[in-house]
Amino acid sequence: MNSTRKNLDGFAVSLMIVLCLLWGLQQVAIKLAAPAISSVSQMGMRSALAAMLVTGLIHLRGIRFSLRDGHVAPGLLAGTLFATEFLCISIGLNYTSASHMSVFLYTAPIFTVIGLHWLVPAERMQRSQWLGIISAFFGVAIAFSGAFGVDGHATSDMLLGDALGVLGGVFWAATTLVIRRSRLSEAEPTTTLFYQLAVAGAFLLVFAAAKGDFSRNAALQDWDYAIWLNIFFQSVVIAFVSYLSWFWLMRRYLTSRLSVFSFLTPLFGVAAGVIFLHEAITLRFALGALLVLTGIVLVNRKTSISS
Repeated sequence: MNSTRKNLDGFAVSLMIVLCLLWGLQQVAIKLAAPAISSVSQMGMRSALAAMLVTGLIHLRGIRFSLRDGHVAPGLLAGTLFATEFLCISIGLNYTSASHMSVFLYTAPIFTVIGLHWLVPAERMQRSQWLGIISAFFGVAIAFSGAFGVDGHATSDMLLGDALGVLGGVFWAATTLVIRRSRLSEAEPTTTLFYQLAVAGAFLLVFAAAKGDFSRNAALQDWDYAIWLNIFFQSVVIAFVSYLSWFWLMRRYLTSRLSVFSFLTPLFGVAAGVIFLHEAITLRFALGALLVLTGIVLVNRKTSISS
């Protein structure tokens, strides 16, 4: 299939930068709406709304969708892992900053290549990738140590939030591995995305309802335009348009070339946290983040050179 895919052109590069910017903004968007609606509820709502849009697109394009196509079991598993990732992000953002979450969540490529190394013989890691793994884990340790610069309860809170960010990255990697190693790898991208969004939407909304943690400080009818605009941004722009755009790029361009841009998202996420939420960045966290980003670049280096 790689023979039918192209090297990146100007349009693909521009679109990838826009996508990375959008993905970097999503943690900030959740934080901004958190005073009115809980993070878990936001994730559930945006997933459910985006799943409805994907359903409409499936019907509009006449894509076959059957319970007998072998996609149901891996689809439900991928959706459950995807939902758990979102749950980790949602809860973690209650304890740590959007900047921290952006960096720790995007350790996912590191865990993905480790999983592929053990599960797919053709994906054995080279020396440079092992150096990337080591760099990333040293970076995580150093970034974690930044929490110890705060006293008392804030320290344990930030450590918990940071740990949930890394755990979210693990579940993200697990979702990728399930898709890669199952019949979902041959399914239409909209089918795979539907399973992820539908399961996540149902799971997270039920979780929020069970906790009685849907709306805060204001009833649904009292939300102002900024909250609705935020929900629209997360549901339509992030969970629907950006994800489908990513799938569209992967089907037309070399994935190895696209993956090189993965380090941009946490950079945009940190910058957005500083600009919009006035989050402080400690020297230890900055150093740790730099090592994590270096690791991400190194683990993607093998495929970028060989393609």
